Amino acid sequence: MTVRIRPMRLADIEALLPLEQELFAGDPPWSAQIFRSELAGMPATRWYVVAEYELGPAGGRIVRSDEPGPLPRTGPDTRIAGYAGLRLPSMWKEPADIHTIAVATDEQRRGIGSKLLAVMAEEARAHGATSLTIEVRVDNEPALAFYTRHGFEQIGVRPGYFGGNRDGLVMSLSLSR
Repeated sequence: MTVRIRPMRLADIEALLPLEQELFAGDPPWSAQIFRSELAGMPATRWYVVAEYELGPAGGRIVRSDEPGPLPRTGPDTRIAGYAGLRLPSMWKEPADIHTIAVATDEQRRGIGSKLLAVMAEEARAHGATSLTIEVRVDNEPALAFYTRHGFEQIGVRPGYFGGNRDGLVMSLSLSR
């Protein structure tokens, strides 16, 4: 399957909300207003993208037709499989912070998260960031494994950072070449 990464648009927000609810139901999911506010910061301090793929003539995925459930449409011929957002450094040689990275449940383990992470790192580097940071819920084992596999290391803990008084692990990835 060919997945295209492109800048997020205001028109994408309604398609993102069901994914946000599905993936972050245990945490306070982002609202349409939060997404709008973040997109208002583009391109100066924020950078948001979506991963989308094309649909075939019958409305199914082009590459495989045996996969479950449709994803939100972003146009007549495309669907969003994931999205990611980044706070860019305000000064050269500061870290950039991943605000969100999400891949639809039935699209996970296909490399989409890795592609999103790669473009986040590339954009952060282009803006002079020395590292990428992210907060991950301490009990989110799949996310912790994903970031560890991509070279992130734990650098701190934020007590009660997530809803339900759950701690967040601060993880960092060096962007030096």
